[in-house]
Amino acid sequence: MRIEAISTKEAPAAIGPYSQAVRAGGFLFLSGVIPIESSSGELVTAGIEAETATVLANISAVLAGAGLTASDVVKTTVYLSDISLFESMNKVYGEFFTRPYPARSTVEAAALPKGVAIEIDLIALLK
Repeated sequence: MRIEAISTKEAPAAIGPYSQAVRAGGFLFLSGVIPIESSSGELVTAGIEAETATVLANISAVLAGAGLTASDVVKTTVYLSDISLFESMNKVYGEFFTRPYPARSTVEAAALPKGVAIEIDLIALLK
């Protein structure tokens, strides 16, 4: 199986030794995305709705870099620093993905990179 790293300048660069995404075996595996503004590199801390929108915009950019869209996503994992943020996150998330929605897990994490409130990773089906 061939493995290919996917990278785009339209989304924040990886902040460690990992790829933004990896194409392998008919799937795209997207690393966890946090709310970093792609143009400035600054963290977005304007509340969970703005942070979720930023994460999803960055996800969209990485998907586009692989020739995919949100409709190709089959599984997501949402990590929240506080599960009480779920309803507000879910509102924005539900505007990004359409039916059939990807499978999803949502968990509360004790700590996320850079102290953010949300991180999302996913798996998409390649075309």
